Amino acid sequence: MIFIGCAGWSLGREYWPVFPLEGTHLQRYAARLDGVEINSSFYRPHRRQTYERWADSVPETFRFSVKVPRHITHERRLVDCEAALEEFFAQCGGLGQRLGCLLVQLPPSLAFDASIAQGFFKALRQRFNGAVVLEPRHESWVNAGPLLVTFQIAQAVVDPSRISNDATVGGWDGLRYWRLHGSPRIYHSAYELPFLQTLAQALQTAVAAGATTWCIFDNTASGAALGNALTLVHESIIAAPDHRTNRPR
Repeated sequence: MIFIGCAGWSLGREYWPVFPLEGTHLQRYAARLDGVEINSSFYRPHRRQTYERWADSVPETFRFSVKVPRHITHERRLVDCEAALEEFFAQCGGLGQRLGCLLVQLPPSLAFDASIAQGFFKALRQRFNGAVVLEPRHESWVNAGPLLVTFQIAQAVVDPSRISNDATVGGWDGLRYWRLHGSPRIYHSAYELPFLQTLAQALQTAVAAGATTWCIFDNTASGAALGNALTLVHESIIAAPDHRTNRPR
């Protein structure tokens, strides 16, 4: 499986002709793309009913990736998070089967501590057995590979790279997850076609190896993410089952 999408489901006016005219932005988005990353959960909680409404508005094959709250990753810094995890899962559990992945993005100041990481991953896995991807941003996390494999957690492939091992796949190999923030101008720059074609080949390789594969564009500040995602869908069509109609070409 390949899930290709954006961080959020905003639809820039220049792309409106590609999407259905009717429905909410999420419904229209989900008619052409099969995955999305919810970043707003990082900043504030959403009611379970909100997650349920989102899940009910998309096709059965659509999946959401949900960013773990900063209260857990940046404020508590992975320590004593059991109650916060319970609250978070009580909310995002409203997505049901459409909860496809959790994203754990760490602050650049958070160094790898094996004991703390193991305690957090254990608490997480006691409450959730689905796909989890980690985006560390402190160089010391290059030593976390064996622990990630033990807890079946992938390490995100990130552009621009933040640490020495995040430009290639890492962690548990049952999941592969690309997060593309825009380069050279982070959050703004669009990716050119040659980059996307090379990326499509990497996604196809991951799927051929049996990994559930995600690619999320976070270069949303100038609206580039949506165009890049639509182009990548076309470039990856050999590997991605076409469960939608009128896929853009």
